[in-house]
Formats: sequence, C-alpha cells, structure tokens
Amino acid sequence: MKLKNSVTMVILFSTFMLISFGVGCAQKEQKPNTTSEKNTGEIKEPQSMRIPGSIGSIAPDFSLITLDGKEVTLKQFKDKVVILNFWASWCSPCLYEIPDFIKMYDKHKKDGLEIVGITLSSGNATKIRSFVKDNSINYTILTGDEKYLKDLTVKYGGIRGIPTTFLIDKKGIIRQKWVGARTEEIFMKEIDRYIFD
Repeated sequence: MKLKNSVTMVILFSTFMLISFGVGCAQKEQKPNTTSEKNTGEIKEPQSMRIPGSIGSIAPDFSLITLDGKEVTLKQFKDKVVILNFWASWCSPCLYEIPDFIKMYDKHKKDGLEIVGITLSSGNATKIRSFVKDNSINYTILTGDEKYLKDLTVKYGGIRGIPTTFLIDKKGIIRQKWVGARTEEIFMKEIDRYIFD
C-alpha cells in the first residue's frame, strides 16, 4: 500500500512539474527569435525576409470551419488581437489552458480580443462539439480536413508540439509564439501591449 501511494505521489508531482514549466505534448521547447525585434516591438527587417510563422511575419491566412459548419478565415478578425491556439482534446497541457482562455475571452472580447482554437487530431466534429460543450468553451473552435490542417501547421513554421499558441496583432503580424501550456497572467502580459495600443 505504501509503494502504491508513493508511486501515485511521484506521478502527480511529475504531472505538476510538466504543467508548471510549460511543457506541451510531444514537443521540444523553442525560444522565439527576437533578435530582430526592438523592445518597442518595431520591425527592423522587411516582412518579405521573415520565415513564415515566425515572430514579425504576417500570419498565414486560413479557411477552416466552425463546429456548426460555418467557414472562418483569419482575415475576418482584421483589426482585432487574435490568440491562435493549436491544440488537441487528448493533450493534457492543452486542457490546462482552456479555463484561462475562457476567462480571458470573457474579460477582453469587448476590448477586441479573439481566441481561436484549431483542433488537431481530435476526431470528427461531433466528438469535438461534445468536448467543447462539456468544457463550456466560449471562444471559436475550428477544424478541417487532416491534410489541410497538416499543411497549415507547416505554414505556421511547423507545429512540433501542442499546445502552440500565437499572438497576432491588429495588423495581422505574429508578435509572440508560445510552445507549451501558459497561464492567463503570462498571456495577458503580452496581449495587453497590443489590445490597448
């Protein structure tokens, strides 16, 4: 019995540490390349010289569908600050972020914040719809054909682990990239700079 309790405690502690340090599912932490960004957020090199999906580049557009079958493109969110979150329903760190996204959207949608979750390998729309309902997700969830989603992840620099989240400003420029789970406090520290500019 003591051994069983010890094993359970080790598993719980390991899970907590993974979540605390922003580790995602099947990913290697990547630090964003910020050498070309000034502290003011100004861009030093031309947009055309940037790698697609990197900080400072224009966010690639997409055409995906909501769980109700409506088409959504990134261009529809022009003049809004967008949190674009690549996630999956089976990914524990992804689930860790959902309550904070719900709170952030409730607090800041009136200020022009949009949160968009793109599901990867989470099953059909019926299964995802059930997951969204069970977790009271209030922000936009999109899905699409597996091949299209795979091509889209390449356009965003290759999603090597989930959750991977991008902060896109009102002009459609990627301003931040987070690989692994983060908290509302960490997200809002960056988002505030672009919502209230």
